[in-house]
Amino acid sequence: MQILDFTVTENTQLTRDIWRVRLHNPQAEKPTIGQFVNLKIDGFYLRRPISICDWENGTYTLIYRVVGQGTEMLAQAQPGQVINMLTGLGNGFSVQPTQQPLLIGGGAGVPPLYYLAKELIAAGQRPIALLGFAHDGDVFYADEFAALCETKVVVGGYVTDELPADYDAIYACGPLPMLRAICNTAKELPPGHVQLSLEARMACGFGACMACTCRTVKGYKRICKDGPVLTREEIVWG
Repeated sequence: MQILDFTVTENTQLTRDIWRVRLHNPQAEKPTIGQFVNLKIDGFYLRRPISICDWENGTYTLIYRVVGQGTEMLAQAQPGQVINMLTGLGNGFSVQPTQQPLLIGGGAGVPPLYYLAKELIAAGQRPIALLGFAHDGDVFYADEFAALCETKVVVGGYVTDELPADYDAIYACGPLPMLRAICNTAKELPPGHVQLSLEARMACGFGACMACTCRTVKGYKRICKDGPVLTREEIVWG
């Protein structure tokens, strides 16, 4: 984990409530795929956790949804502004030695799969991206994914109705009902080949407060510290 000051280099609105911010610090270490960061927003006690969409040469690309006062303030950040950030948080995806993994993202769960897609391609795999959104106006990063790999966008429907014929692993991030449906659909895949990145409200972001827990076969785990990525076999759906 690092705690550093980052300089905003871009803060762009992508849809009605989705923004992309890029922050740079040359001392920033490369994160693990699926990890997240925790931003300090001026005037707010608790930091804001945001998944990592991309990283390159000390620059983090984060995509966030404006849902409250903290993210409203973040949306006002201008290039040159300095934001303090905790990086290297959580346990990310464990890349399986497969050939055709399926990446399933729902809404705000789409961003971390972009960084994952790039790393899978670098490892010689051929990912397929399946991106789900509620409305046409909510779609973002479809072109960016399409430039990397085969991509299908589902608007207003269930992503589990659009699964391709062939895939040998699933990496998913999105709302809990979507993740649960994926687990029920992909039962033929072997253990460890369905990995889910969970979303949760967090306080500290590094496991001290127990505010973000998930029931598993080994008891409750902290999404911020033990996750956010868990395997299908770990989760107990209650």
